[in-house]
Amino acid sequence: MTHDSLTPLDMATGMVLPTRWPAAEESGIRPSPQAWPTLNGVESVPPRKALEREILPALLRPPCLVSFSGGLDSSAVLATATALARREGLPLPIPATNVFPSSQDADEARWQEETIRHLGLSDWIRVEPGDDLDLIGPYAHKALARHGLLWPANAHFHMPLLEAAPGGSMLTGVGGDELYCAARQLRVSAVLRREVRPRRRDLLSLGLAYAPRPIRRRVLAKRSVPDIPWLRPSAKKLVTTLMVDHAVAEPRRVRERMAWWRQFRYLRVGTASLDLLARDTDTRIVHPLLSEPFWSGVAVAARPTGFPRRADCVRRLFGDLLPQAVIERTSKAAFDEIFWTDRTRAFARSWDGTGVPHAWVDPEALARHWCQERPVAASSVLLQSAWLASVGHGAEQMPERVLH
Repeated sequence: MTHDSLTPLDMATGMVLPTRWPAAEESGIRPSPQAWPTLNGVESVPPRKALEREILPALLRPPCLVSFSGGLDSSAVLATATALARREGLPLPIPATNVFPSSQDADEARWQEETIRHLGLSDWIRVEPGDDLDLIGPYAHKALARHGLLWPANAHFHMPLLEAAPGGSMLTGVGGDELYCAARQLRVSAVLRREVRPRRRDLLSLGLAYAPRPIRRRVLAKRSVPDIPWLRPSAKKLVTTLMVDHAVAEPRRVRERMAWWRQFRYLRVGTASLDLLARDTDTRIVHPLLSEPFWSGVAVAARPTGFPRRADCVRRLFGDLLPQAVIERTSKAAFDEIFWTDRTRAFARSWDGTGVPHAWVDPEALARHWCQERPVAASSVLLQSAWLASVGHGAEQMPERVLH
């Protein structure tokens, strides 16, 4: 098994599950470089400069599109690329957006228009794919037939945008959520440094943070049982163990924590899926928010304990480029109805139980879940796997990357 292969348990949970890193107690109070991934040794430059270095090659391969949803991450990438292009006299990046006029949950028009207007951009590619982006629709069908199962199950969401940049480049906002979570200020650290007023429940949090490892594991095990109704008991037990190991291992110091977050296996698997789809259109796809020098710069900016809020981090990094309302926004669009259309639901109702890893999945429980009004996104990979089996691309025919 290669480190970045989808496993049957990954498929069953819909997650790319974490690998185990030694907990801090196992490697000493000051973890050694051999015990933890670190950002040490990476050139420390201001975050904006590091981000621009990552973006520049994409601008030099026009047309340079930015996968632009209107959210904080894609807005930050678009704003940085626009400022850099103007300064260097290069063609401006072009925002590219999938729009769904009939879906209120997926409507980001207000935020998109505010950012585009603020940046003074005139070109904007807007694609209306309708229901063609559902989990087994035309775009997913093409991706699955060519590459087998991909993760995340909605990776094909980028395909209409990639088709608009053949031979060019595309910038994404992938990695932003992870960056801000990694650079966040832990409540226990803020309390210990007297940066916030302690609350009564902080005593419990502090006690758990510094409790012996067996106690922490016991407490976290009660909180980490996956709410995935189709998993067999053995699968739930194994996933719980993996999640507890993962939670116990998270470092407290911001620089070590950021290095730990950046090495998450699901980031490699997800970007590899997008890279495969980009190659189909000869498009260079770049995820600048995952740049290691950028993370190193943010780690320095976040010292000593991290940013209190996501908006504080965004303002520190991009406050001169983005509208204030965009920086402060906390809402996000939802695309469930885009992926779970009548076509997908009809297949789920007719499913015969094949094409999923039965060692981990109870097919009857999964079928019941798929009959609900809003099946959870975690079941999407299983649905695509079942659909592949139904059209003659079962496990024995899938690419090797998902068979291990």
